[in-house]
Parts: sequence; C-alpha cells; structure tokens
Amino acid sequence: MHVPGPDTRVVELRVHGVLGTEPRELTDSVASVDVAGDGLGRIVSPADRLLRPVPGPDLNAGERTVPRSVEGYVWGGMTAGGGKALWALLFPFALANMAHWMLPPSDPARRSSRALGALLRAGLRLAALLLTMLFTAHLTVLSLDLLAAQCLRPGAGCLGAVPNGLRTVEQLRSIPAFAFVVGIVVGMYRLSAMSWRVRTPLSPETGQTTQAPKLPGNGVVRDPATPALRTLHAVAGLCTTVLLALGGPSAGTDPRWVAAATLTALCVLGTALLDDPTGSAARNSENGLTRAVNPLLGYYPRVVLLTLGGLLVTATAVAPNSLSGPLPGSGGITDSLTLALLVLCGCVGAVLVPAALLARDSWHRLPTRLRPWAGGWFAAPVLLIACLLGAGFGAGVTLSARQALDADLLLPVSYDTVTLLWGSATATLVLAGLFVGPWAWFRWWRAVRTDSVSPEVELLHAGRPADQRSAERAWKWAELQRVHGHRLVLVLAGALAGGAVLALAVRLGSTETPTWSRWLTLLGVGALATLAATLLRMVYLAVRRPNSAQRLSLLCDLTLFWPREAHPVVPPCYALKVIPELVNRACEHLSDPNTRVVLSGHSQGSLLVSVAAARLLGQLDEQDRERVGLVTAGSQLQWAYARGFPGFLGHGAQRSLAGSLAGRWRSLCRGTDPIGGAVTTWNRQVHDGKLLGVGFRHDGSEGPLPAAARGPTGALVLGGDHWLPDPQRGPFEQRRWMAGLLLHSEYSGDPEWDRAVSMAAALEVPARGTNLPLRTTMAEPVGTPRNGRAQRESSDGDPVNRHSGETPVASRPLSTDSGGRKQDERAGTAVADPPADQETGGTGNGSAEHRAAESPGTVTPPEPPEIIDLPGMTPPWERGPALRPSSQ
Repeated sequence: MHVPGPDTRVVELRVHGVLGTEPRELTDSVASVDVAGDGLGRIVSPADRLLRPVPGPDLNAGERTVPRSVEGYVWGGMTAGGGKALWALLFPFALANMAHWMLPPSDPARRSSRALGALLRAGLRLAALLLTMLFTAHLTVLSLDLLAAQCLRPGAGCLGAVPNGLRTVEQLRSIPAFAFVVGIVVGMYRLSAMSWRVRTPLSPETGQTTQAPKLPGNGVVRDPATPALRTLHAVAGLCTTVLLALGGPSAGTDPRWVAAATLTALCVLGTALLDDPTGSAARNSENGLTRAVNPLLGYYPRVVLLTLGGLLVTATAVAPNSLSGPLPGSGGITDSLTLALLVLCGCVGAVLVPAALLARDSWHRLPTRLRPWAGGWFAAPVLLIACLLGAGFGAGVTLSARQALDADLLLPVSYDTVTLLWGSATATLVLAGLFVGPWAWFRWWRAVRTDSVSPEVELLHAGRPADQRSAERAWKWAELQRVHGHRLVLVLAGALAGGAVLALAVRLGSTETPTWSRWLTLLGVGALATLAATLLRMVYLAVRRPNSAQRLSLLCDLTLFWPREAHPVVPPCYALKVIPELVNRACEHLSDPNTRVVLSGHSQGSLLVSVAAARLLGQLDEQDRERVGLVTAGSQLQWAYARGFPGFLGHGAQRSLAGSLAGRWRSLCRGTDPIGGAVTTWNRQVHDGKLLGVGFRHDGSEGPLPAAARGPTGALVLGGDHWLPDPQRGPFEQRRWMAGLLLHSEYSGDPEWDRAVSMAAALEVPARGTNLPLRTTMAEPVGTPRNGRAQRESSDGDPVNRHSGETPVASRPLSTDSGGRKQDERAGTAVADPPADQETGGTGNGSAEHRAAESPGTVTPPEPPEIIDLPGMTPPWERGPALRPSSQ
C-alpha cells in the first residue's frame, strides 16, 4: 500500500444523479467554472468570487490534513434540454432495449445455457423489430388510411376546406401521406445513428480486459452490429408501409408486394442472426451462421437495402391502389403484427424460465433480498410492458385523430382488440389499486401509530427520542418502497397480460364483439386517448418550458444508460461518453505519483462511477490501483441494479469490485432514503448494543463482519457502509448542518462525507471512531424515568443511587427480547447525546430539570467525562461533539 507522503493530495471527482444538478451544488461551492470537457460532458471546479478555479477544502485524514481538489462531472445535458423532450416518444423502444440487459447471465461452460441465451437475445431483437413495424403501421393507418383514403376522398365531408380538385387526384393525397411516414422513419434512422463523441480518449474502448469480466459493467460498450440493426429496422418499417398500402396479405400478385415481402423476410432473418458479440455472449461462442451473416450486412449491402426500400415506397406513392375508402390491408397488417408481438413476448417469457433456472446456481445461496427480481425472469414483464405501451401509444394517437377529424371514419377491427386489451388492463389495475392502496395506507398508519422503535434506529439515534420517532416512520416507509417497488411492475405486466389474453380470446373466439365487453372497449378507448394526450402534452410543455421537463428527463436518465442492443432506434447512450471520460480524467490526475483519485457518485451517479472504477482498475497496474478509491451515496446498486441486471451488475461482480478496491469502496446510506440503500452489507441486526451484519470483505470474499464502529459524528460504519443518522446529529463546529429529514438529498453535506473520502483514499483506516462510545457511563438512581422507561438495578441487585460527585460505574450489557430489541436502558448510563429538547434549552420530559423535579432529593449529574486521547491523536472538533452536546 502507498504510504502518504508530505506531497500527497486527493482529487475527488464527483458525478451527480438523475434530473441533473447545478455545478455549484455538485461541488458544494458558491460558484463553479468549467475546467475541462466539451460543453456536453463538463468537468467543473469550485471558483472564487472572480470565477477563478480554486481547490476544495483540505481533507482531514486521520491525524493530518491533506490538500484536496474537488471536481464534478456534469452530464445532464445529454438527456435534457433542447428538443430532447421528443425522445420521450421513443420510451417503449428504450424500454425494450433495456430488457436485453436484464436477461439472466449465461454460463459459457454449459452448452444449454449458451443456446438459451442466444435464443433469448434473438427473441428480444425480433420483438423490437416487430415493435418498430407496428409503430410504422399505426402511422400509415393514420396518414394514408384515415386521412388520405377516407377523410380526403371525393365527396367526404371531412376537412371541407380542402378543394375537390385536390381530392380527385390520388397522387396528391398519397404522396404527402407517404412522405409523412418516410420522414418519421428517416428521423428515427438519423437518431439511431447519433452518438456522443468521447473527448480525447486515452485508450480504446473495451469491455474485455483482464479484470473486466469479473467487474460491474462488463459489456456496457458500443455494439458494432448497431449500424446493421438500424438499417434492418428502417427497411422493415418502409416495407410495412408498402405492404399495408397495397392491400396487406391479400395482394400477393403485385410485384411491389412480392418485393416488399421478400425484403421484410430478409430483415427478420438478419435480425434474428445478428447475435450480441460484446457482453452477453463471448466472441468465440458465435456460431458459423452468425459469423457468415455479419459480413453480409456491411456498408454496401446496407446501402442496397435502403435504396430498395426507398424505391418501393416511391413506386407505391406514385402509383397507389384505389384511395376511395378504408384500405383493405390495414386490418390484416396491424392484426398480424399485434398477434405476432404478443406471441413472441409469450415465447420469450417461456424460454426465460429454463434460462433463469440454469443461472440460479450463481445466486441461490444469497439471501432472498439479494436475489434477482422474479428469479431472473424480470426481463419478460419489462418486454411485455414495452410492447403494449408502444402498441397502445400508436393506437391512442390514431383513435384521438379519428375523434378530432370525424367520428364516422372507420378503423380496422384490430383497434377494437387493442382497446379491449387496454380496457381490461385498466379495470384490473383499478381493482388492484383498491387492494394495494388500503394495504399501503395501513402499513403507513401502523408505522405512524406505533411507539416501538426498531433496534437499528434506536442505536443510530440513541438518546434522541424525537429523532427516533421521526426516523422510524421514514425508515418503514422507505423500506416498504424498496422491498415492494418492483412488484408494481409485475402488477402492471400481469394486468396487461390478462387484458391481452381476454382480448385475444374474444377476438379469436367469435366474429362479433360480445355485449358485455363493450364497456371495456369504451374504457380502453378512454385509457389510450388519455395515454397519448398526456404524453404529447408533457412533450409539448417540455419543449416550450424546459424547466418543466424533469419527469421526461427522468425517463431518459434511467433508460439511456444502456447502449443500443435489442432496439437500435433509441437516443444515444450517455454512459458510453461519461464512463470513458471519467476514466481519462482520473488517468490524467494519476499521472502524478503523489495524487490519489476518489470517484464519488450520488444515486445514478454511483452506477456511473462504479463502472468507471471497474474500467480504471482494468487499465492500471497494481501500484496505481492502490491510489484509486470509490464513494457511493444514496446508491441503488444492491437493491435495484444487482437484482434487475444480474448479468452485468450482479452480486458477484460487485463483490469482485469490492475485493479489488480492498476497503477503498465506501458507501453512504440512510435508512430513511426510499431510493438509495446499503451497498456492501446485508442481514444486519442489533445484538448486545452492537450493529452486526454480513458483507463484502477486503480480500474479495463475503461473510460476517466486525461490529459497526461509531464515527465522530454519530454514523455507524459497518464494513464499507456508513449509516448516517437522519435527522443529523449536531450542529458541529466548522461543519455544515441541516435540520429535518434529508432522505435522498444532501449526502455530500453530511460531516461523514469527508471521512468516507479519506477512507476511500486509503488515508484513514475504517476502525477509526471505535474509541468514541455511544454512551458515557455515570450513576443514576433506580426508578428514574428516562425516555418513558424506568432504570434497572445494578448488576449486584442493589439500587444505584445517584449522588453528586459519585464515580462512574460500568454499564451492563443490553438485554434483548427474541426480536433483538433492547428492553431497558442500562443501569447507571447516560447517553452521549441528550434528547432534542435538552439540546435546545427546552424543558421537555427528557430534560434533566424535569427529571429532577419529578424525583425530589436527586442531584443533577455532573458533566460526562470526556475520553482523552494523546495530544494530536484526535482533533478537538471530532472529539467534543461526539461526547456532549455542542451547547455545553
């Protein structure tokens, strides 16, 4: 390990979470300026009043102070601002793409696992292709069928301002309709070709280093097959428009129809054979057929495919079939695509079952709360939601346009199926809400009404009953959201699946719609119209008022971390720019042998810095790795990402990262945070007044950990997790302090932040703070009520009398009930921090004055003795506030 020298300095590189942040808030300064970057990915630094870059505050590291430079990486401009609000319209595509990264890991040593993995990836790519084709079909029905063939036909009363001279010429109606669809397809193609450029890369992007296969984020790199995949999607979308315009499956004699059907079949075949070569499957596992397909989809073959698709659309637009009424091909095409999409989602879900069972060996020994969601099957409901959201949004826009133009316009029967599906799903969700809502309210009511406090909250907020009560309610509500949040996705997917089964049964079981299903159809029409109108309104408001686009940018922040794999028509992935630039910036600082770099991230930023740390460790030699540290705050790495994406951010990968960092991965967490949670520990319990648990060890293994050590500011440090009291203790001298519950915010303002950075930089050992006790022992009489509890007798059975000048007595161990909860306070023990009313000078029930008034003859206890360390061993600002209130 590198021993810090007199020239040692620390560079803390911070990364914010979702919804962006102001640069000055990221660096905890009154002003900040850019010191590097390209304006999109910005490296910012604190600044003085003249906007000159300045270093951050010195870092108190053990028995010395070390110079520290604070920098922040601002990436919010990649997902918000400008016209990026329109990206929300592609949310179903991004969700289908994210489902690829949620697949369970494949075992390269097992042939069956490799085969199932390849089959699943092919199924996801085909579902994404069908989703693009269905979206294009809805656009064609809207522009060509409803508008050009029905609304603008000669003699129609719709849009009476259009002269009859334009209505009689079919080309004047068909060409604009085709141009509308082609324009959207070209826009999607251009968007899928858009990528963020990495500024001055120091090393080639790779996900296959010597350590990367064991570390988080392996495979989160650019897929070389994306250009071919987006060409196949664009050509398939154009061919769908041609097939629908020419009459659907019934127009098999038209040469244009034959050419379009042939190109569509080639697109489907090519999509199925374009296997993933970068993460889920190793390169050497590609079969011969896949290796033969990749060269056939090079640059020139892609140009030929796009040219043929454009020629077919042009020929159909110039010489269309009769546009004197509803198009006969609309119903057949939309029906076929919808049915194929639903069947394919069911097949993917069925294949996921054995794939998840084969992958179960990698997590079956883990506790239940660390195992993948739905047993590794979570990709299936996400894919179903993505497909039905896409189908519902397209149908909703078409239905809303029909209502706006003329209610007498006819739509294909397949739209009745979609409306019945969404009507059934809406009714199911309403019924589920009638049960889930009262259940959640009852859990919240019980948490508010109960007077009991969990052992962890009692230990963390010892001596502060008001904070215990407020923290207990927040802890229970946050735990409820973390444990059951993903089940809401399963409920939504179950409702949609039930609606799909009912709609298909009605559609295939009888030629006429049953009377009892009409109210469900009307409910579905309302639900789809509300869905389309709400999303379009949010996009419109976000474009007009960028400050109101937080909800839409949240969708982009969560889904656009993942590169294009299953679906290419998604906005560019910001991780492919942020992670390499973080690695490059860290390497620039590490070129100075006296510099130590600590990557710190909050919320979604913790995901970025953890993958960046894994990449950085894979590029550095052994000595330089020891100068890299990691701090995560309010992170979802354990409870969300490890369980939702087990193949890329799983438990084993995080264990390897913790072992590679050898104790230099520190995580700040609050039990009141409903979004973030613990990262390196689990199975926590309080026993004998100590917080115990299981977690990652410094050697890369996992197992029971030493008891948590209490830090100078009240935090409990168990393994790599720093449990922060919320509300904060204090105020502390020379430290920023904030009142009330902070939940998911203001982690960097907590006084424990600097201590975590110091540990991550290997300048302070994690055991620091064990000599700062939770309580200072002193005598109290038996029966004196404290916090509503009577004091017990001493260990020898005699009452413990509290007299002035009496020497402190040793505290007894805590007795616990079967649940591990402390029964009574220790005999003769005074807490280190008195109740909140005593700290503020009040005369509440917990104050010493109140106790003295209730117990005549007792004397106010002397000031708790302070633990005296050797001169220079513990700074006074750390020692004093931890032992007595700052008001004394």
